[in-house]
Amino acid sequence: MKGIMIQGTHSDVGKSYITTAICRFLVNKGFNVAPFKSQNMSNNSFVTHDGLEIGRAQGTQAQAAKVLPEYYMNPILLKPKKDTASEVILNGKVFKTIDGFKYTKEFTLTTGLEEVKKALKIHEEKHDLIVIEGAGSPAEVNLNEREIVNMRIAEAADVDVILVVDIDRGGSFASVVGTLELVFEHRKRIKGIIFNKFRGDINLLKDGLVWLEEYTNIKVLGVLPYLKDIHIETEDAQSEILFEKKEGNIDIAVIHLERVSNNTDIEPFLYEDDVNIRIIKNFKDFKNPDAIIIPGTKSTIDDLLELKQNGLADKIKEYISNDGIVFGICGGFQILGSTLSDPLNVDTLKASKVDGLNIFKIDTVFNQNKQVRNINATNIFNQKISGYEIHLGNTTYNNQPYFSILEDNKIDGATFNNNQVIGTYLHNIFHNDNFRNYWLNIIRLKTNREQKREVNTTNHKELNFDKLAKIFEENIDTDYLMKLITK
Repeated sequence: MKGIMIQGTHSDVGKSYITTAICRFLVNKGFNVAPFKSQNMSNNSFVTHDGLEIGRAQGTQAQAAKVLPEYYMNPILLKPKKDTASEVILNGKVFKTIDGFKYTKEFTLTTGLEEVKKALKIHEEKHDLIVIEGAGSPAEVNLNEREIVNMRIAEAADVDVILVVDIDRGGSFASVVGTLELVFEHRKRIKGIIFNKFRGDINLLKDGLVWLEEYTNIKVLGVLPYLKDIHIETEDAQSEILFEKKEGNIDIAVIHLERVSNNTDIEPFLYEDDVNIRIIKNFKDFKNPDAIIIPGTKSTIDDLLELKQNGLADKIKEYISNDGIVFGICGGFQILGSTLSDPLNVDTLKASKVDGLNIFKIDTVFNQNKQVRNINATNIFNQKISGYEIHLGNTTYNNQPYFSILEDNKIDGATFNNNQVIGTYLHNIFHNDNFRNYWLNIIRLKTNREQKREVNTTNHKELNFDKLAKIFEENIDTDYLMKLITK
């Protein structure tokens, strides 16, 4: 198999960004390339064209590679439900919920590895090149015996490895040397090192790079700068750039939910130059926002109970009673309803039935049937909207629905007080430029701001992919990289 694998000295070194950059770099050179990650852990998923779930990062990387995102690009997706258990998505579909010990001991080297190898085979048949992203660090000696995401996958695909280190954290040289020591016999696969997130004068780093190459006998491919102005969807932690404050802009506050999922729903606001996004965790954070978003959650009832306990539930109701603008997505939509029932304990173990905030006259009953599909719909103003649905539970509507789903003539969502409060199951709702601008103009009108035309986020995303690839090519020895990829 021709390709390369990107591994890191630890988590959050920028593996996903660099994989994305390489995908766009290669497709711009005319190659049929696609991303791959054997096992991902994230509550931010991407729904493929055929209604299957993969990691958000692999969906974005496929877009960068200009190929259709497919299940085989991320055959195993782990969606944490609590500290010790995750919902296992296998080949895009729910497999089971399993605790970490059983997953490691009973799944990884049997069913897990078998399905990963099948996915690699499909990948090889459909694409010329593969760019594989690892997870965490290959030097986790307590996990390596049964890991299926780092060196075992490099061996299965028979590709070389580039090791990425985050120099912004400090201790980067020690991280590289320590990692190389702890990968033992797999060290021979590591053919290059990339320093990521560098700020400052590169000349101050050069002596260290020369020393590292001499000490390890491994080439340093280059140093990538710390990027603050390239907006590409993140996957796990809510990106720090998303929440930078811009003085005088529209103040949209997102309610912090401990089990938040698909927080990429709010990332299109990055492209709006008059919008600031911040997080509300407590009363002190609340202040007086221009609008509130209640996002999706992996456990609606648990997060609702916490909102009631910390007083934010009452604060949100008070905000709405004072004509505050609120938008609820998926779990946030359910929270705004009348009741939430969980007779089978699929959402929580804490309560079988709780009252919602009672803004919408809707009732939700959780069950084991997971809804996962792409959606095309129209809202009550006949705006065409696309998105995806991914949730447990059936909702009974006593409000006027906000959306009509075109595929099956079903309904979705609700509205309150002339669109002051809107709720929907549709993720990616704000990725629709027309709808996002419509909602922002409601806020602009209420706050005496100038109405604006919609911003084209598709163009922005493509420009950012190309900008990322250009920065990568300018700072990395891509000739050496290509020799590794195409050998």
